[in-house]
Amino acid sequence: LSFARGLRAILRQDPDVIMVGEIRDRETAQIAVESAMTGHLLISTLHTNTAVGAVARLVEMGVERFLLAPMLRGLIAQRLVRRNCPDCLQDHVVTEAESALLSNKLPAGEVVRKSGGCGNCNDSGYRGRLPLYEVIEVDSGLERMMHEGASEADLSAAARERGPGILSDGIAKIRKGETTVQEVVRAVHEDPAEIPV
Repeated sequence: LSFARGLRAILRQDPDVIMVGEIRDRETAQIAVESAMTGHLLISTLHTNTAVGAVARLVEMGVERFLLAPMLRGLIAQRLVRRNCPDCLQDHVVTEAESALLSNKLPAGEVVRKSGGCGNCNDSGYRGRLPLYEVIEVDSGLERMMHEGASEADLSAAARERGPGILSDGIAKIRKGETTVQEVVRAVHEDPAEIPV
């Protein structure tokens, strides 16, 4: 039983919403696109580095751009970071080095909250995890760019004009005292100078 065969069987039941755990091959991608094109809401996951990377990944799997553009409604990227321990939070002044790790998008000298370590977090400073998100709603402008074969960098730049990226969400969570600079840089794991905010 493959994803593709299971998806075909599900489609015979005429569902309103279909959840595919992961699109990982050409056949599943083609059936998923066909399902979405016939009015079904299809939700799935893909392994990509960024939200807009899903476009290139689906094209690599053989999905035609003219089918892909009108089918996509939204793209979400998620990274998990460790959460500051709430029992040992203390003020922390952002250093020049930390600011540089975030391409100076969090200025040096800004006071944020950071956990120092205590018995409740085994002196790690962290307890639990939280997600960083990037959400892209595909509008007519992005749809047109996809159809015309825009590069991932161009799609990413257009998406940043419409809303914040994953780094912006990380910086917001640093400012709220929920996580640290080191965690955001580790989770995003790209060259911070190249990360769109």
